[in-house]
Amino acid sequence: MSHLPKRLALSLGDPAGIGIDLILQLSQQMHCGHWLVFADPDVILARAKLLGLDIQLNVDPNHIKPPLTLTSPQTGCLAVVPVHCPQPKVIAGQLNPQHAPYVVEALRQACQACMDGVCDALVTGPVHKGVINQAGIPFSGHTEFLAEQTGTKQVVMMLATPDLRVALVTTHLPLRAVADAITKEKLNDVIQILHQGLKTQFKLAKPHIVVCGLNPHAGEDGHLGAEEQNIINPVLDKLRAQGLHITGAMPADTAFTRDNLTRVDAVLSMYHDQGLPVLKHQGFGRAINITLGLPIVRVSVDHGTALHLAGTGKANTGSLEYALALAEQLG
Repeated sequence: MSHLPKRLALSLGDPAGIGIDLILQLSQQMHCGHWLVFADPDVILARAKLLGLDIQLNVDPNHIKPPLTLTSPQTGCLAVVPVHCPQPKVIAGQLNPQHAPYVVEALRQACQACMDGVCDALVTGPVHKGVINQAGIPFSGHTEFLAEQTGTKQVVMMLATPDLRVALVTTHLPLRAVADAITKEKLNDVIQILHQGLKTQFKLAKPHIVVCGLNPHAGEDGHLGAEEQNIINPVLDKLRAQGLHITGAMPADTAFTRDNLTRVDAVLSMYHDQGLPVLKHQGFGRAINITLGLPIVRVSVDHGTALHLAGTGKANTGSLEYALALAEQLG
């Protein structure tokens, strides 16, 4: 039996950023007949011209009606579901709040294609949260938006390289709001979702999770903060009694040492900048973002819009290549 590639829905993120560049660059070197791109064809063609790339578009709004019909597996040809981007014209590297509704709508349609079973996984390009909010659209990130779109109460943001996985209890919050957001119920739900995702999507029979403390030295027995004693450790003890393989709460400054990461399947950090700087230092350009807990598979690049690189042809495709490969593996 021949292997049929998974069908991947792609949203390209902010049109001023490098999301379009990355897809165009990869389309020149990878078989992309199983990609379904949700974007404005004119925007794609204009960027291809700027980059000096030859691209053929198969534009059909009926792509999203099963049975899915895509182009043959070849380079230099993209199947596109057209999503209209309003004027003014997109200029590479220049954000415009008037394009924010287009960014959100393309993402919504790509997500819905996965919800409807037309596509097997969603791969998302980088957005600029600030300009979306500037346009009057409440948006704190892909993770939260996709949770709302799919009616999912709790999701988990996990970044991964080939050598390290880091999940987060809290995501895009001001630092002063983090402690109040960490409750026993939330922590329990996050660990359960992380544990289940590692088992089902990554096929790990008994995943080993290391959990960081919130405070320096994991609270130093309450002298540097009581969250470990009052919230984190009681939850971990309960989950261990249920058979989960958990280490912690461990001081974050030692959790990421080489010895402590031996035979560890994922590290759970309490907040965004506790764990992600380590992961990005270790594997920036090879890292991806996975949303666990959704009814669909969603994988994303680990970087932002990189406006200074848009339209230059110098954007690094490594993260998107890994995202596409993992989406096909998990989808």
